[in-house]
Amino acid sequence: MGLIICDMSVSLDGYVTGPNDSRQNPFGDGAQDLHAWLRPTASDDDRAVLEGTIGSVGAIVMGRRSFEKNEGDGGWGDAGPMGDVPVYVLTHNPPARAYPKVFTFVSEGVADAVQDARRAAGDKNVHLFGATVMQQALPLGLVDELHLHVMPVLLGGGTPLFGSLDSAIALERVGAVPTPFATHLRYRVLR
Repeated sequence: MGLIICDMSVSLDGYVTGPNDSRQNPFGDGAQDLHAWLRPTASDDDRAVLEGTIGSVGAIVMGRRSFEKNEGDGGWGDAGPMGDVPVYVLTHNPPARAYPKVFTFVSEGVADAVQDARRAAGDKNVHLFGATVMQQALPLGLVDELHLHVMPVLLGGGTPLFGSLDSAIALERVGAVPTPFATHLRYRVLR
């Protein structure tokens, strides 16, 4: 069985988007370089981190807002964020219209979405996309590791990755890869 991993690019001051993020401005104001480590011009070390991640993902859990900002034309097209990797979208209101079969909408809560994704992933990892999903899953003990790609930018506002956590959670650093584009950190969640 794989791990449940929160994998996010984050500014040095802890934001995963800048202010005023929307479908037309998915990363928010001032955050155009928040994912610079994913560009073809990034370093070999950045590409190695990305390739390791891509090869390990068996399913994704994301929030409805992340889904709506990126689905369809102008986003992922007819596929999900990683092609045909199953995506479980956490939502209070499943959409009425049909979406590509890669997407499953889950309204029963984050624990059910993670459980469904874990089943679909088999021996591979489940990755959590979006701050809200992570903020719900981490306090419930559903997250095994945090993979943070810390970008050399201070956004001063936007969507905070750890904004709604209200108790301490112990972590153990299990990896660090500094590159000119990002510092890739891996932490194990201690229980």
